[in-house]
Amino acid sequence: MTNEFNTAEMPVGVVGLGLMGCSITACLLMAGHPVSAIAPVSTDLLKAEERIHSHLAESYRQELTVHPPEYWLSRLHITENYTHLIDCVLVIECTLEDVNIKKAVYEKIELIIGTDVPLTSNTSAIPISILQKQTSHPARFFGLHWAEPSHTTRFLEIICGEESQLEKGEWLYRLAHCWGKEPTLVRKDIRGFITNRLMYALYREAFYLVGNGYATIEDVDRACRNNAGYWMTLVGVFRWMDLTGVAAYYTVMKDLFPTLSNATEVPALIENIVQAGGRGVANAHGFYSYAPEEARLWEETFERFSYEIRALALRYPADVVKRQLDP
Repeated sequence: MTNEFNTAEMPVGVVGLGLMGCSITACLLMAGHPVSAIAPVSTDLLKAEERIHSHLAESYRQELTVHPPEYWLSRLHITENYTHLIDCVLVIECTLEDVNIKKAVYEKIELIIGTDVPLTSNTSAIPISILQKQTSHPARFFGLHWAEPSHTTRFLEIICGEESQLEKGEWLYRLAHCWGKEPTLVRKDIRGFITNRLMYALYREAFYLVGNGYATIEDVDRACRNNAGYWMTLVGVFRWMDLTGVAAYYTVMKDLFPTLSNATEVPALIENIVQAGGRGVANAHGFYSYAPEEARLWEETFERFSYEIRALALRYPADVVKRQLDP
């Protein structure tokens, strides 16, 4: 599928250089693209190259790439000047989850790029059908929903809005395989797309269990790690039911579904933390209490885990059984 593309001749633009913008940039560089990285916020210029270099250096150490960081950084241009997007065949916006901010960014991008160049947003919360209405050419607009760290995960959702041209979405789907992804093409827009709708249903039930005294935060996390966390890298929910007995799930659903939480309010537990300024390990204030050194070690451990779980997961790709049937 990737033979269709010569990424070395396909410049890509990334607009927004926060945490995800930097890891997306690293992913695109390692896929061979020249990248023009635009910083809408001047302060991002101070840390962007350091972050990207760090991702590339660790990827080199972990043998995700055969080239050292300097090789890839020679193909990267970081700037505040949107005119550097002029030759890009694709632009990815990675700014804050605010429609007005994104609209202002789209206006600047669309002054530069061609009318047929796909313009995409790394949004996880705003429906693509809403965002594409903020653009001059909505048919070429799509969502590209990445997971952090973007340069190691296999996850990517490509989301069509109501006015998106499906052929361009299919082009993005094929191109995403060059980025080391096992992408999903979401052909019909829905708030939260696929993974967030599934995960936030899980989050809601987790808050319900803790908030009503059925379990502690630690209990819920432990259950997730040792059940769903045990098999989800290999299979999704439907394959899991096939593997473990469809009829049993049908029987349980009839009695369990009516008891699940259907709350529509944000839980007080998370609201209280956010109102108090909590941002998790980023400032050592979240659902758990962290000493500064502990928070730092959790961040480092997560980064190390992301590379190790990637190596294991790549041994079991989506078509692992098909490959064994058709060697």
